[in-house]
Amino acid sequence: MASSTPPPRRRLIGLSTKMYFSLSKTRDFTSQFLAHLATVSGSQLSQIDIFVIPDFVSLTETASQLKTAPVPVWLGAQDCHGEDAGAFTGEVSPAVLAEAGVRIVEVGHAERRRLFGEDDATVASKAAAVSRNGMVPLICIGEKSRGDVSIAVDECAAQVDAVLGSLADDAEAVLAYEPVWAIGASQPAGEEHVLAVVAGIRNLESVRRRKGQTRVVYGGSAGPGLYARLSGGLDGLFLGRFGHNPERFVQTIREVIES
Repeated sequence: MASSTPPPRRRLIGLSTKMYFSLSKTRDFTSQFLAHLATVSGSQLSQIDIFVIPDFVSLTETASQLKTAPVPVWLGAQDCHGEDAGAFTGEVSPAVLAEAGVRIVEVGHAERRRLFGEDDATVASKAAAVSRNGMVPLICIGEKSRGDVSIAVDECAAQVDAVLGSLADDAEAVLAYEPVWAIGASQPAGEEHVLAVVAGIRNLESVRRRKGQTRVVYGGSAGPGLYARLSGGLDGLFLGRFGHNPERFVQTIREVIES
């Protein structure tokens, strides 16, 4: 009799350059990252998924550079519009991103919510657009204030339910748990807090009932040395500025593989 146990989720690690890099710095970062990545064995790299999310102007050049990677590295985008086409001056079409070779798109980051007024409905619309164009939505979630685990889970639940409700049941999704109060901090949130909140997120009905793979990664000042302490409950890491050193980024990739 065949086992009903689902296959283990592949680990996932990647970073966003946000708006820190110039075009030339993105080019240099990607080149150095690929050089360091080449020092990791192919058999190890085949165990995980890796992504890089540059700014929009750097997307096509980064796509060309990533073609030389020793294993496939997913190209990502930092945002998109909820519609594929139309009179939306200055916005970026998810259909065009897919055509450019993008594999994963970040939506709902705390900075987008705070600075540009994006709410759960907006994030859900963007995630649905990403998914229907054959890409994976990287959905950022997290509580605003440091506090009790149950309060954090409740705040995240509203975000998760809204977004997952917009996706096909069998669509792949990634939830990036980033406590808002930990983004940009000198230290990440405590391991016990992170693991407890993630366990609560995994137990949400909107997550448990899905047929599609739903991976949960941690962001919020994530860097080298962290994943070994979180590997029991997390599927990977989403790095910001702590991954902007290419050598440290690859070091963290090694840690995710080995944990």
